[in-house]
Order: sequence, then structure tokens, then C-alpha cells
Amino acid sequence: MDNTYLNGLIAQGLAIPFLGTALGSSCVFFMKKEMNPKVQRALLGFAAGVMIAASFWSLIVPSMEMSSDMGRLSFLPAAAGFCFGMIFLLILDMIIPHMHLDNTVEGPKSKLKKTTMMVLAVTLHNIPEGMAVGVLYAGWRAGFLAGSEEISYAGALALAIGIAIQNFPEGAIISMPLHSEGLSKKKSCLYGVLSGIVEPIAGLITILLSSLVIPVLPYLLSFAAGAMIYVVVEEIIPEMSEGEHSNSATILFMIGFVLMMILDVALG
Repeated sequence: MDNTYLNGLIAQGLAIPFLGTALGSSCVFFMKKEMNPKVQRALLGFAAGVMIAASFWSLIVPSMEMSSDMGRLSFLPAAAGFCFGMIFLLILDMIIPHMHLDNTVEGPKSKLKKTTMMVLAVTLHNIPEGMAVGVLYAGWRAGFLAGSEEISYAGALALAIGIAIQNFPEGAIISMPLHSEGLSKKKSCLYGVLSGIVEPIAGLITILLSSLVIPVLPYLLSFAAGAMIYVVVEEIIPEMSEGEHSNSATILFMIGFVLMMILDVALG
């Protein structure tokens, strides 16, 4: 298998999550101007389930397995990386102005439009997902070239597919509120798509820095996990719990978690 073929597989893997966002954003052409709040909470629950399962099965577990030679201290890279990932997203949240789906604004005061801040919020939270995919593909490529199987291609592909699945409702959740704010369907879809372009870019940058990534791969795997969990705890869970009580978000959370777990175990 030559480098051209390897790079082609990696490019496909990086494009899969972005495709999920693009397809989800296109829902604005086929659905009502405003998304039903219950449906939105259910979709957020599904996304949360996928992200938590992906963080554990695809990132934290491999991080600890790769550190098994440390014996009882094999938890250190996973624990340190996880904490740094959460702190990194916390800092970005504080310095970048952005708007949540409930119209609350975080970050420094800004004159940016609501639509811009909403897109910034989703873009900001797509960074760790792109990094996670990039880290796994970088680890697989390096391992393949070295004759190692620490990270499998199927495992990296499973994470890319899982993130694409949760990006689909996320794309709809961003494009439809933009349309309800007064943007045309075309612009709403475009902004939704653009919010996802950061994922393959973050993944590509991670892979290009693979010579630096590989020595600290266990830390970076758990770093991406911590960043993703931060998004779930800080953003998704509060927003899926707002408004009238409903069990739909909890049920979709369960389905999302199990689906991602099955993908990772079956493919990985």
C-alpha cells in the first residue's frame, strides 16, 4: 500500500464528518422554518450520546491501552490529556464570543451579529471532533508504516462515521435557527456547511504535525476526548434539558451511545 493510497483513505476519512454536517444543514430546504423544540432536544440528546461513547471507546480506552507499559500509572496520559482538553475548550469559550441555541451569549463583549456568533459557537465545538479524527488517522498511518496495529483503520473509520452521524442533526440545528433569524435558506445552509469545514481542517493540521503527534499520542487521544466531553457537559446537556420535560432526549441519548459503541466495537 503506497503513500498515495494511504493519503486517499485519510482524505476520505476526514471528509466523512464534514459530509454529515453538510447533509444536516441541507435539511433547512425540506423542513419548516423553525424546528420543534422537542425534536431539537431529542437530536441534541442523540449527539451527546454519540460524543460520549466516541470519547470513551475510541479515544480514552486506546489512550490507556497505549500506555499499558506504565503499569499502574497507565492512567496518567489519559487523565492529563483529558483535563488539558477540557481546560483548552474552557479557555476558548471565554475568549471567543459565541451564542448558544438558547440565545445566551458567552465570551467577551462583541458587536458581531447573532448569526455570526451562532456559527462561531458550532465552529468552535467542531474543532475537537476534527482533532479526534485526525489523531486516530495519524496514529493509524504511523502504525501501519511501522508495522504496528495499535490503532486500526477500521477504528479510525468508526470514529469518523460516528461523528458524521451526530453531525447530521447538529447541521440541522444550526441552519434552521439561522433561517428563523431571517437568513435565506441558501445562506442558512451555507453557514451551516461552513461551520463544519473546520473539522477536516483541524484533522488535516493534526495529521501534518504527525511527527510531533505520535510521541504524545496517548495524551492527544484523551485531550480530544476531554474537549468533546466539555462540549457535551457545557453546551449540549443544558440545552437538551431546557423547556418542558420530555424523555425523548434521554432515549435518543441512549440510542446514540449504543450506536457509537456498536460501531467502534464492530469496526474497531
